[in-house]
Amino acid sequence: IMATTTFSGPIKAGTIKYTTGTTVGTDMTNVGQVVMAQTHAIDLSGGALAAVATNVIIPANSQLVDIVFDSIVASSDATNISIGKVGGAATTFVNTFAIGTTVGLKRPTTEAGGSLAWEDIGTSDVRLNVTNSAATSSGECRFTIMYQQNNNLD
Repeated sequence: IMATTTFSGPIKAGTIKYTTGTTVGTDMTNVGQVVMAQTHAIDLSGGALAAVATNVIIPANSQLVDIVFDSIVASSDATNISIGKVGGAATTFVNTFAIGTTVGLKRPTTEAGGSLAWEDIGTSDVRLNVTNSAATSSGECRFTIMYQQNNNLD
């Protein structure tokens, strides 16, 4: 079994924390945010889902970087998946992305992120929910959400 280390975050990496001069690699900052990720499996075999709460919780002030879907078992019907906030809009982060009936890695484009929703999730932690609009009878999909903790772009 592999050991796990937990940090309270945010985690930054680099060798030069502060700029004190003008020489790259010597005295100019090269510190960057570490990208974090969480994954949630969506069972599509039970039909439509109405804003089901997940165990994915994004820390306050995080910037979303990407959301990727991996269709593990093909859906029996074309389905639209949305990702939103528990206690908020069900389509905040992904608005009705057509997952299709094929397996493989898929990325939302125009369906991703409402008005500045990815820039900074706000001053409180956000628990995600997932919605599936189709009456599917088979399929499994996972979404992985990537974010920079406490990036504070607002």
